[in-house]
Amino acid sequence: MIYIDTSAFYAIVDSDDENHETALETWTQLIGANETLLCNNYVLVESIALIQRRVSMEAVSILHNDLIPFLEIEWLDESLHNAIVELTLASNRRQLSLVDQASFNTMRRRGISTAFTFDRHFQEQGFDVIP
Repeated sequence: MIYIDTSAFYAIVDSDDENHETALETWTQLIGANETLLCNNYVLVESIALIQRRVSMEAVSILHNDLIPFLEIEWLDESLHNAIVELTLASNRRQLSLVDQASFNTMRRRGISTAFTFDRHFQEQGFDVIP
């Protein structure tokens, strides 16, 4: 199982992103290998908002219609949300977002060791990253 981060979604849909080609290649390989791909709903919200603001509504449509159907999505509830807010406050790091903390929490709870991401925080937290 591979966890997918906002940075990967963004690079896939934004042809001007420096990681676009690598992201497309990685996505194609993961889909071709029939890999189980997972993210949580916080990553989806962040991805849609970022892509809508920085790229286009067409790119949001690509994310929604062409990428999300390949994913398993974990929906975080109120108790998980509260625990993740506490982790975020305890970390006392402005550059480590609530969404990042939610991702790390999901990965640890689900026993996922690898993330498709361009965000250095995943390696910093001890996860393997691709590409």
